[in-house]
Amino acid sequence: MSDHSGSATAKDEGATLGEIVLIRHGQANSTAKTEEEYDRLSELGHQQAAWLGAHLRAHEAPFDRVLTGSLRRHKETAAGMGDMGAAAEEDARWDEMDYYRLSQAMEDVHGVPHPTPEEFSDHVPKVMAAWQADTIRGRESYASFAGRIAEALAAASAPGARVLCVTSGGVIGTLIGQALGLDTARTCHILLPIRNSSVHRFQVRDEGTLLAGFNAHPHLDPPERAHARTTY
Repeated sequence: MSDHSGSATAKDEGATLGEIVLIRHGQANSTAKTEEEYDRLSELGHQQAAWLGAHLRAHEAPFDRVLTGSLRRHKETAAGMGDMGAAAEEDARWDEMDYYRLSQAMEDVHGVPHPTPEEFSDHVPKVMAAWQADTIRGRESYASFAGRIAEALAAASAPGARVLCVTSGGVIGTLIGQALGLDTARTCHILLPIRNSSVHRFQVRDEGTLLAGFNAHPHLDPPERAHARTTY
């Protein structure tokens, strides 16, 4: 599924149509061993946020609301994007799953060690399946995580409004999986390629909140920015 961030906005298409634009945070500390170490943008992450903000201001109308999770990387990304039309509001329901603790639980319970960067794509489906089966747990159960992010999306849905939400890849991938009715394995196929600072869209219609765009990164399209098309 493709998307173009310069396409017609929700307001162009009718007063009752709303839009939620989800942004994955910029690149964080990819060498981290804990959530606390991970939760800050790298130099490239700050640059990705600045490029994205400039692109959105040049190609889209201002947003009616701007939301972020409570994590440092979310707030740093929103700040780096600059003026998006509204002051940022913090909502912890947009926070990421606690992957480092889930990974530790996976090792403790199932003997699966922490992955190297090369092993990460094989590790995520195993962790997600065990978490959904409730054989491992971090700060919350899978059901609690899935429920709170669904609540966050519903709370952001408003007819006629454009809402920007800065969050994380696990949140975005899981919400898309919910919208498309995907199982855990297929949700991981959605989650893993989500790029840092990428743009994802939901339309708010009378019949529900529908996926309208996935993993766009037009601000990274210039060839000289190819190095910035990161997933971690």
